[in-house]
Amino acid sequence: MDLKITCIPGDGIGPEIVAEAKKVLDVVAEKYGHDMQYTDILMGGASIDVHGVPLTEEAVETAKSADAVLMGSIGGDTTTSPWYKLPPNLRPEAGLLGIRKALNLFANLRPAVLYEELAGACPLKEEISAAGFDMMIMRELTGGLYFGERKTVEENGVRKAIDTLTYDENEIRRIAIKGFDIARKRRKKVTSVDKANVLDSSRLWRSVVEEVAADYTDVTLEHMLVDNCAMQLVKDPAQFDVILTENMFGDILSDEASMVTGSIGMLASASLNDTKFGLYEPSHGSAPDIAGKDIANPIATILSASMMLRYSFDLDREADAIDAAVKQVLQDGFRTGDIMFEGCEQVGCKRMGDLIVERIK
Repeated sequence: MDLKITCIPGDGIGPEIVAEAKKVLDVVAEKYGHDMQYTDILMGGASIDVHGVPLTEEAVETAKSADAVLMGSIGGDTTTSPWYKLPPNLRPEAGLLGIRKALNLFANLRPAVLYEELAGACPLKEEISAAGFDMMIMRELTGGLYFGERKTVEENGVRKAIDTLTYDENEIRRIAIKGFDIARKRRKKVTSVDKANVLDSSRLWRSVVEEVAADYTDVTLEHMLVDNCAMQLVKDPAQFDVILTENMFGDILSDEASMVTGSIGMLASASLNDTKFGLYEPSHGSAPDIAGKDIANPIATILSASMMLRYSFDLDREADAIDAAVKQVLQDGFRTGDIMFEGCEQVGCKRMGDLIVERIK
């Protein structure tokens, strides 16, 4: 298969971790008979330095012409970087918002996995962490409270702020379909999270999700109120497979789930549109303080590349090979500094990439 991938190295440690992900993709392509075609574009601070804006129209068109986008981290030190003296619409993060909008990326995927080898970093009690967990949080990314009408007014001398939460059935249906499709690639269980006991938008959400579920009789559906879900994530995270939810709830729950894994350096993510196209990136930031020192953890970006193979190209075997190689490296006792434990061998960014490549071969 010919795979056309646009790469955004980004800022800080971004170029280092993307380089390691490409190294892994190349060995997968060689082993399984694929052709990887990469085109790099600038975004974020790197684009500001060259073009004066965080994202150019030319970069967007290049991304649109690809089958998928693999991205490192963007941004810099908000207190010292000249990028953050610019107006908000010209700062690095504006590029990320711009490309999400231009590519119509409405479905955000945030896996949260607790590897047995890293259970000691989990903040939960041992009797909970011992069970491990592997969940996928599916967050609707372009609707809801964050994108509704908002205003601040003064009434009778009192300031009043208004934010509007709006969803239509088509917005709900398309994210639900994505959620059930992804559940079919996993353990075939969807937990739809809402606040249907209070909100009309949640009652519509629940109704549409049930309509979609009728077409996926092989997938189990359960409903859970968001407050209960927040509690269950720290009480019994192993119960979850795919958590399907709206924008604000997903924003909060995905951050909670990432915290209980013990290391954000291990967490991949993806944003998909209504085709197979997606943008894949690590959940962590650009870590400018360690950029260029060969100490960054590339695993989140490598696992993002695995997600790209699985969800944009349906190459499950190849994605499984990457996931298994990462797990084997951890079992063999190799760690970057952020996940280092006593008795393990500390390695740098490049060496970690090499170790994963060796185990794929």
